[in-house]
Parts: sequence; structure tokens; C-alpha cells
Amino acid sequence: MLFLDTEATLLLIGILLLTTVMAGTLSSRFGLPALIGFLGLGMLAGVEGPGGIAFSNFSTAQSVGTASLIFILFSGGMDTSWQDVRRVAAPALSLATVGVLVSAGIVAAAAIGLLGLGVYQAALLGAIIASTDAAAVFAILRSTGLDLHGDVPALIEVESGSNDPMAIFLVGAVLMFITTEDASALALIPEFVVQMAMGTVVGLGVGFAMPLLLKRGGYRQGGLAFVISIAAALIAFGTAHLLSGNGFLASYLAGLVAGNRSYAAKRTISSFQDGMAWLAQVTMFLTLGLLVTPSELGPVIVPGLVTTGILLFVARPVSVFLCLAPFRQFGWRAKLFVSWGGLRGAVPIVLATFPMVAGVPGAFAIFNIVFFVVLLSSLLQGPTIKWAARVLHIADHDAREADRAIAQKLP
Repeated sequence: MLFLDTEATLLLIGILLLTTVMAGTLSSRFGLPALIGFLGLGMLAGVEGPGGIAFSNFSTAQSVGTASLIFILFSGGMDTSWQDVRRVAAPALSLATVGVLVSAGIVAAAAIGLLGLGVYQAALLGAIIASTDAAAVFAILRSTGLDLHGDVPALIEVESGSNDPMAIFLVGAVLMFITTEDASALALIPEFVVQMAMGTVVGLGVGFAMPLLLKRGGYRQGGLAFVISIAAALIAFGTAHLLSGNGFLASYLAGLVAGNRSYAAKRTISSFQDGMAWLAQVTMFLTLGLLVTPSELGPVIVPGLVTTGILLFVARPVSVFLCLAPFRQFGWRAKLFVSWGGLRGAVPIVLATFPMVAGVPGAFAIFNIVFFVVLLSSLLQGPTIKWAARVLHIADHDAREADRAIAQKLP
């Protein structure tokens, strides 16, 4: 790629962003998740595509992904009803912790037995793809117009917004065992507790403080109110991280609390943050797409197919049925839909950059496998989510039609 001056670089960025949005819109019209278009455009703009942009800086991509996830989670929290969270808090927390751990364990065991990976590499692969993706879930549920009944949509959204911390913790734990000779498993327990506790405290604090500042400062509409909302998301993440807490959990909780309090600029800030979340998605997927060299995906097709099959048809369903077993409001139909609705997206790809940056042996193969799994699972799950809701009678309309058919058969 030629070195460009500042003006040409800004023009190129603008063209890439606009073209990426158009690619995402086009893919959505064909019933595919927008992330397919975003990632596809990134690959076309990359070194082996017409764009010819040579980008292989995994550290920069990790930073872009981290910053993007902050605003995606913050916006997702703002759009989530506190009443929904209260109803599904227990099952969502179970899926976000135990569910991620179970999924990671099953995928890791399969990677050892079927793919011949080493223990640490298999554990990394399992941890990286164990969590569902907030950006993908929020986008697919809100763009398909699905009118889901009961607590199912709230459960899927709250789980996707809160399970990233567990996956990030697991990835960090495996990396610690790889890079540190005297690492202790027992030391992970208090570290996990501290991360979750501090992330929660900071997130709740920032979420309460932002509306208070807006009220007392008289920031009623737009302008500086938008700046304050951006600052709140960044402060929540940064403060939690400095206090050894989980910044992603703090960002999500800050948005959740702020989005469920009353203040004059709430509606405009919510719309603004929704735009920020979409900008973050476009930027993140485009950057991650640039990282991928299509010709290098060939060797991981078989491992990718095996991993995708294990994840979609074994690991995810087992974890969902196990975690939701104590909660009787979720029948087998709802559990199957939650299993199929656990979309993967940018988060696993961002997490796959961590081993690359750390210089872990075999990290490049893991990155390509994860990218392949995300693409394939998106192609399988995204277009069929409506079909699954209809077949399982999860949508309100379908539920009413089923009840009406049953009533007609009664004497």
C-alpha cells in the first residue's frame, strides 16, 4: 500500500466506511447478517483483494476492537430494559458464566480429540469462541423484526451483553499458564471475583453519575450531552481496568443503569449511542477483515468445519440446557431457540488477536480457525433465525396461531 498524505488517508477512510455500510446493507437484503458484508468488504480491501491494503498489525486491531466493544456494550446496555434484566438475571448470569465455561470445555476437549491440538492451544480455542457476541445478537434481533414472546429475547440479549467478561477471563487465564511457569490455578479464583466485583461497582457508579451530571449541568439536548455519554463509556472501562476490574462489564452496566434513569437528554443520547455502536461495528469488522488473508483460510477448512459443528450442535445446546434446567419458565422450545440464537461475531475474532500479540505458538492457526467459525456460524444461524422462531413457535404471532389451532380442535 502506498503512503498517503493526511487528506488522501481521510478520503480513503471515508470511502471505506461508506462502502462497508453499503456492503452490510446488501448482505442484509439477502437475509445474511450485516457482519458478513462488513467482513467481506474488509477482505476485499485487504492485501489479496482489489484494495491491496497490506494490514497485519494485530496489536492495532486489538485496540480498535477493544474501543469498539466499549461503545457496543454501552449502547446495548442503554437499550435494555431494567425490568427485563430483573426477570432474566439469574438464568442470564448462569449462561454468562457456567455456560461459557461448559462451552469452552466441550470445544477444547473436541479440539484435543478430533483436531489433535495441544492442551493449551485447545483451551485457547474453546475460550475464544465460547461467548456469544453482543453486537451480532443486538443487530440480528433488532433488524429482523422478530416479535419474540416471553423472556427469550431478554435472556439472549442480557446473556450476550454480560458473557464477554467470562470469555476474556478464560483467555487471559490460559495465556497466563502458557507464559508463566509458576502460574497457580487457585490464584485465578480471587482474581475472577475481583474482576467481576470491581467491574460491577464501577459500572453502577458511572451509570448513576452520568444522568446526575446531565441534570445538574443543564445539558438537555445534544452537543455536550453526547460528549458526556462518550466520556461515561470510556471512564467506566478505564476506571474498572485500573482497579483490576473488568472494563467490558463496567461499560455494559454503566449503559444499563444510565439507560433506565430519567433525564432530559435520554432519548437523544440513546439515539446517538446507537449510531456510535453502528460506527464501532463497521470500523471493527472492517479492521478485522483487513487482517485476514483469504488464501490462508484453506488449511483451516476442515478444523473450522469440525469446530463449528461441535460448537453449534453440541457445546452450545449442552450448556444452554444445563444452565436453564432450574428455570421452568423456559421450555425445551425456548432452550433450543436460545441455543441457536447464540450468534458469534467480532468478539471471538478480537479475542483471537490476544494470543497473536502475546506470541503464543500456533496462534495464527487459531486466529484463522476462529475467523472461519465466525463466518460459517453467521451464514448458518443468521438467515435461519426467523425460521427457527417459526418452527419452535417462539414468535408471538406463531404462538397465537398455534393456540388458535389447538383451540379449534377442542370440542
